[in-house]
Amino acid sequence: MTLINTSGRPFDAVLCDLDNVIRFYDLTRLARLELLAGLAEGTTTRVAYAPETDLPLLLGKIGKEQWVETIVRGLVGEVSEPQARELGTALAEAPFRVDDVVVTMLRRIREHMPLVLVTNATLELESDLASLGLSDLAHHVVSSARVGVAKPDREIYEIAAERAETAVERCLFVDDRLENIEAAVALGMTGLHYREPEDLRKVLALALAD
Repeated sequence: MTLINTSGRPFDAVLCDLDNVIRFYDLTRLARLELLAGLAEGTTTRVAYAPETDLPLLLGKIGKEQWVETIVRGLVGEVSEPQARELGTALAEAPFRVDDVVVTMLRRIREHMPLVLVTNATLELESDLASLGLSDLAHHVVSSARVGVAKPDREIYEIAAERAETAVERCLFVDDRLENIEAAVALGMTGLHYREPEDLRKVLALALAD
């Protein structure tokens, strides 16, 4: 667990990432298709998550269909166009699940303080949350696709703190990406670099004990 606190004071709101903290994607089918296509595992995600491909999606400027087309263009040359489209579609349509342990902890903490989801997401986020039964998980959701700015831009953190009605230095920010944590800490937030549920459990226990 890596907990970075610049003030040493307790936090009064929790700002939490979604993907790889609460929601996890199953890329088993994609990996199988890459193997069949003679590609190294992870090739598709490398192309898909390159900033020039991914950022327009996360800022709400394009939808998933356009994103897939961009992935196809990035993969053609390594595989045939039909294979590239199959790979891009497999990524875009990958099934996902929630970590029920984390959800239970967050539902408990939201009874004591504001909980805001802060996520680099697509325009489909609201329907995704509904399908997972998480529409009511947080008091507020700050989606990059809706606010037009993505982590680690400082503005998205400021928006989240404003939604929580909490000063930035009294916010706990939870994310699996260190660059996002560092940006939050630079604003004065407490940062938790998430790797497993126990990381979150220890920190939230401190807040609940106060």
